[in-house]
Amino acid sequence: MKAIKLNFGNQSIVLFYNIYYFYISKQLTMSEENNKSFEEEAKETANEFKESWNDITDNGENKKLLAGILGILFGSLGIHKFVLGYNKEGVIQIVISFVTCGAAGIVGFIEGIIYLTKSDEDFYNTYQVGKRPWF
Repeated sequence: MKAIKLNFGNQSIVLFYNIYYFYISKQLTMSEENNKSFEEEAKETANEFKESWNDITDNGENKKLLAGILGILFGSLGIHKFVLGYNKEGVIQIVISFVTCGAAGIVGFIEGIIYLTKSDEDFYNTYQVGKRPWF
């Protein structure tokens, strides 16, 4: 074991750098192992989230439910159109609602009810595959 003696006036400090070096190298090794396990765990969690998100968003029923509820609650804003990927129709819905002071919101309300009353397969084929923008 090697020691270094430092004098500071009346006080002296003795450093045993072999012990200190061993302690620091052990901590660094443990830190690197923890970082690697943390990175692996983070990647696993991200992949699980991605898979579950894909399962949720690829399912036609979930878009049906979301579009229907948004159509009923926020029909005048056309949010349900944006959810289904009808950006042009969503902008048209917003403009018409603005011009009519919100009276055109009844269109979104009716569409929301139609979305929720259709069967899952019929909704998927009509609005997601067939891309029917209105009613």
